[in-house]
Amino acid sequence: MDIKDSRIDSGKAFDWGKTSEAYAKYRDIYPEEFYQKVADRGLCIKGQRVLDLGTGTGVLPRNMYKFGAEWVGTDISPEQIEQAKILSESAGMNIDFRAVSAEKIDFPSESFDVLTACQCFWYFDHDKVAPEFSRILKKDGKLVVLFMAWLPFEDEIAGKSEDLVCKYSPDWSGGGETKHPIFIPDVMFDYFEFVDHEEYNLMVPFTKESWHGRMFACRGVGASLSPDELDKWDAEHREMLKDYPDSFEVKHYAAIAVLKKK
Repeated sequence: MDIKDSRIDSGKAFDWGKTSEAYAKYRDIYPEEFYQKVADRGLCIKGQRVLDLGTGTGVLPRNMYKFGAEWVGTDISPEQIEQAKILSESAGMNIDFRAVSAEKIDFPSESFDVLTACQCFWYFDHDKVAPEFSRILKKDGKLVVLFMAWLPFEDEIAGKSEDLVCKYSPDWSGGGETKHPIFIPDVMFDYFEFVDHEEYNLMVPFTKESWHGRMFACRGVGASLSPDELDKWDAEHREMLKDYPDSFEVKHYAAIAVLKKK
């Protein structure tokens, strides 16, 4: 399913379905601290019903399943949802995954204690989703926005890999990250109030192969390049990685923002 959004990559089409298998294999990379910071806030834990929006391959609900919440996950990509179901079922997890965009969810009012949006919040049409998110949350329900990104100006490998993404996808708008709070559009504050935020550094371990896979599974590469462009990127990125050890860490930062229903 091609997605085009003038706010993203200058409107260049991308399709997460092209990367779903690689996404499932290489993008389950958040350190335990990432999940623990959510649970330590009393969120996504036993006794709560949680909806994970833009769930992708179900990374967040699968990794937080141990904390005891009841999970539902939605995503616009049927291929991503297919992978989420395969991974959760193979692990014996009872998670309700559905292929539907955030703008078209239609749950009963006050269905959830918590909504989560990990690595996807900027894709939403906030004017449409803000009132709907409020409607389906219970009284005092929470919206949790999560993000993690490599730091290309502080980490050499991240910087060189990002340069190669930009070489083949010059309109890619996913690069150039520095540590900062998650941006929350003004319309969200018509329905929610800010509760908490935190930004913190993380060192994320990779092998050459897993980092190559992680880069392939980004929007500017596997989700949008042509087969010929992918072959060229693949060869050039593998050649670049020859200068580095077989295993290494890449500096990232993570961020969390918590909002409460008014």
